[in-house]
Amino acid sequence: MSQPRPILGRVTADLQLRPVHDDDLPEFYRHQLDPEAIRMAAFTADDPADREGFAAHWKRVRTDPAIVTRTVTVDGQVVGHVHAFPVGERTEVSYWIDRRHWGLGYATRALAALLREVPQRPLHARAAKDNVASLAVLRKCGFVICGEDRGYAAGRGHDVEEYVLELAG
Repeated sequence: MSQPRPILGRVTADLQLRPVHDDDLPEFYRHQLDPEAIRMAAFTADDPADREGFAAHWKRVRTDPAIVTRTVTVDGQVVGHVHAFPVGERTEVSYWIDRRHWGLGYATRALAALLREVPQRPLHARAAKDNVASLAVLRKCGFVICGEDRGYAAGRGHDVEEYVLELAG
């Protein structure tokens, strides 16, 4: 087993990105059912408990060659996923880390690893204005706020203000 690696002034376990396996999907489904994670993410599926919708979403994500999606593992355990995906003419990034692993630097490390894999710039991201943790992850990875938007957030059941961020070349 590899030794823990320091990041951001503390020691964390071995984090890896790998292609998504069928066995990862039940974990991802479980992650997306967490009420606190849903509230924090805000912009989620209309019905996180809809298994058919979940399956259709992941089939599309995994078969679209324009989408880069990776499973995040820590010491071999699935803790989340990261994506780079087209939205119109832009490429956006997104991530989801299981709440049991929040605050350990995994989102930052996973996003940084994805950014090394996806060389095109600029890249964009979005986060609810009150999602301080996600905004911190994005800033640590070099994203800067370049705009604001407002949209319906299924995870909260109402419109939410969000920041649009950019990672320039």
